[in-house]
Amino acid sequence: MAQQVKYDRREQYEQIVSGLLPGETIIAVYDAVGIGTGFIGLTDRRVILQDKSFVGKRLALTSIPYAKVTAVSIVSNKSWAGSFFSSGNIAVHVGAHIFEIEVRGVEKTQHIHNVILHYATGH
Repeated sequence: MAQQVKYDRREQYEQIVSGLLPGETIIAVYDAVGIGTGFIGLTDRRVILQDKSFVGKRLALTSIPYAKVTAVSIVSNKSWAGSFFSSGNIAVHVGAHIFEIEVRGVEKTQHIHNVILHYATGH
């Protein structure tokens, strides 16, 4: 049985659906907090980031195949031993470039981290 897709905003989910490759499955689409990135999408093949920070109200939809991810980090002002944060940043390392996105809620932050780590390590 397929697991239900997790998403914050239907229009972001639909944007990811419209660009799926044949046989690709969406896992989650989470809205971003702050300036720059609009959302992060996770499929069974790649990470998809919408970046709204381009000049002239342009935006980019960037796909990162899991095979190209060299590391994934949870970035927080709190320690793992301390209380968790209401929002958290995920850093996706692709070679020398780092894509960072902030989402609301520890559950979403951990889910994104775990999905990327799972597919990037082939487990």
